Amino acid sequence: MNTIQSINLIATNPDIRNARPHIVGTTITVADIAIAKIYQMLDADEIADYFDLSLAQVHAALAYYYENKAEIDESIQERRKLAAEMKEKRVGSRHKPLNSF
Repeated sequence: MNTIQSINLIATNPDIRNARPHIVGTTITVADIAIAKIYQMLDADEIADYFDLSLAQVHAALAYYYENKAEIDESIQERRKLAAEMKEKRVGSRHKPLNSF
């Protein structure tokens, strides 16, 4: 008889990062790990060092990402678009644009 074991290192919680999938015991999202891997081209060891995580946590996040790639990629793109819009509107900036007179 085969036994399937699960590493329960990924969770969602409405009180943590708007219920985005994250690593249990942290506020680091699966998307954070995916971005480090794909856009910053870090390997698993570098990601673990940067976020102070175990390799098991990094690999669990990457496995979750690849299992839910379309949904997480869409979330990443939506957040990038929102960040660009906020930057364009200078949301959170303490200074007026230099070219405004």
